[in-house]
Amino acid sequence: MLDLGFVSAIMADADLKTTLEFAGQNGFKCVEIMCWPQGNADARRYAGVTHIAVENLNDEQITDIQTLTRQTGVYLSGLGYYPNPLDPDPEKAEFYIEHIKKVIRAAARLGIPVVNTFIGRHPQKTVAENLDLFVHAWTPIMRVAEECNVKIGIENCPMLFTQDEWPGGKNLATTPAIWDQMFTRIPSPLLGLNYDPSHLVWQMMDEVAPIYQYRDRLHHIHLKDVKVYRDKLNRVGIMAYPLEYHSPKLPGLGDVNWRGFFAALTDVRYRGPVCIEVEDKAYEGSPEDVRTAILTSRNYLRQFLG
Repeated sequence: MLDLGFVSAIMADADLKTTLEFAGQNGFKCVEIMCWPQGNADARRYAGVTHIAVENLNDEQITDIQTLTRQTGVYLSGLGYYPNPLDPDPEKAEFYIEHIKKVIRAAARLGIPVVNTFIGRHPQKTVAENLDLFVHAWTPIMRVAEECNVKIGIENCPMLFTQDEWPGGKNLATTPAIWDQMFTRIPSPLLGLNYDPSHLVWQMMDEVAPIYQYRDRLHHIHLKDVKVYRDKLNRVGIMAYPLEYHSPKLPGLGDVNWRGFFAALTDVRYRGPVCIEVEDKAYEGSPEDVRTAILTSRNYLRQFLG
């Protein structure tokens, strides 16, 4: 009913074969695979990981990947690439947009139903101005998605954590009010959400209600928790840089209402991947710590999955 997987970005030290073998040996049904451009210089945490290079993907490589998924019993829930397609630098924005299109075409060739990414945002412009930028940048992207019949899952992460992302963050798709605007301006049913409940929690929002409100737009699900430190929040307030008062955690170690979350997913008859996204700094000391984080998350989440 719900297929437990994880996001491959956390296994940056491993190749695709090792990642899928680890998943299969440990009871996972799927993995979201990272497809950043080869040789890219993105140094952001969890960015820049390439488990499938889509730029020169040939038929032999596609056959090898499909053979590997059969051998391991693990399917690819989606291809992931999370840049800022609305970057203020036009050259960067164009590069990101063109690579998203390459990922979409690769997904179609591999028979993978969804590509996960960010809408992007110009941090210094208003929401209204960014919605105009969104229509301009994403209309041609969605045209490719329609041609390939590939869904687009937009993660609802504000990408607003540190000073360089201030004041607006680098991803527009942060709230239901903005999602409504996005889905109205580009009404394609292929445009939806890669829904992560943790980002609503630290924005002081209900993380369960949107599951009911956007049941037809849930193209992929991320499982990440978050801890809001109330003592820190009481000192710095919500206008501070967000990492001053919250931290990503493994599922079960933060404030997400997981019982209500999974109840909602089953209520709306969601069927598909639910992928652990590990961004907990307490589990970054070594590759062994990373694998422990994935398995610890699995053990907690199994109570909701049967």
